[in-house]
Amino acid sequence: MRAYHDDEWGVPVVGDVELFERLVLETFQAGLAWQTILNKREAFRAAFEGFDPARITAYGDDDRARLMADAGIVRNRAKIEAAIANAAAILAVAAEFGSFDAYLASIVPRPALPLPRTAVAGSIPATTLTSDALANDLRRRGFRFVGSTVAYAFMQSVGLVDDHLPGCFRYRG
Repeated sequence: MRAYHDDEWGVPVVGDVELFERLVLETFQAGLAWQTILNKREAFRAAFEGFDPARITAYGDDDRARLMADAGIVRNRAKIEAAIANAAAILAVAAEFGSFDAYLASIVPRPALPLPRTAVAGSIPATTLTSDALANDLRRRGFRFVGSTVAYAFMQSVGLVDDHLPGCFRYRG
């Protein structure tokens, strides 16, 4: 967890494949410990062929069966179906906006504002008005399994919000 926090969590991400990977991992994390997902991350990367949305949109019944049989990942049919649907949705968004990152910039203000210097552990919200808006728009565009909590965790993960606490070396306050 420390390496993920120190090297990745909250660090701005702009590449559509990496953004898609983080979105998929956040959807699979729903209801589970993040450590479980991190432990399975390499298996997810292999199972989903590097998170290339163009490849994933072409997944058929054999691929779905392969994913459901893969003990290295979380074998949840609804989440697997969401990942496949979200691959098609991200390609559509990228076609419309030029990239998924450009789409995100149209909804989430940048740069990410840091937490107030008075913030303490336990004061970080699970959702915000912005994550509500992002989740609603993603669902309107055909994304699945992206409620406001998943949207906010995704925003934290890819640096769209800065929820590092004061005292953390990543805090930008």
